Amino acid sequence: MNIEQARFNMIEQQIRPWNVLDQDVLDSLVVVKREDFVPDAYKALAFVDTEIPLPGGEAMLTPKIEARLLQEVQLKKHENVLEIGTGSGYMAALLAHKARHVTTVEIAPELKALAEANLARAGVTNVTVELGDGAQGWSKGAPYDVIVISGALEELPETFLKQVKVGGRIAAIIGRAPVMSAQITTRVSETAYDTVKVFETNVQQLKAAVTASRFTF
Repeated sequence: MNIEQARFNMIEQQIRPWNVLDQDVLDSLVVVKREDFVPDAYKALAFVDTEIPLPGGEAMLTPKIEARLLQEVQLKKHENVLEIGTGSGYMAALLAHKARHVTTVEIAPELKALAEANLARAGVTNVTVELGDGAQGWSKGAPYDVIVISGALEELPETFLKQVKVGGRIAAIIGRAPVMSAQITTRVSETAYDTVKVFETNVQQLKAAVTASRFTF
């Protein structure tokens, strides 16, 4: 397989048609090598429009969803990011390429170790991988400029709203299978939030969110 040709095809045939046209985001997809974050058994699927299995029953999001979320949060170089659900570390690496620092929280020790190894091998130095349950947010280091939740929630817990700065954005996939929508929530003032639905999708639910999301605020 010609890896660079496969990467080019992924960007041109999957990513661009999904309205990902921000050149910075497209450049990130070239610089951050997706194949370095895919388990060895699935290397051949690194650029395919499919979820890739990870240990513990988890999965990498499809490339187009990762790219679209990256575009929609409109990251800036000085910003600090919180990611919930590290997985293989690929989304954290994409975020880190555009941000000052990324704190990513993973509930599974096996995936935390995998992500740390992948990030180190890829030379990514501005990511901290934390072990814990981030389904209700992560107060350490808050408030953040951007929060990305790499797994679905039935609803967005209020704790996340408190952990983003005024002007900050939260990317979350909200709903219950098979009907979910990716949403960008912007904190426009101390008390006000603006939420925009950006696309429909269906992804795995965030671990531990299965029980946590029953509570309403």
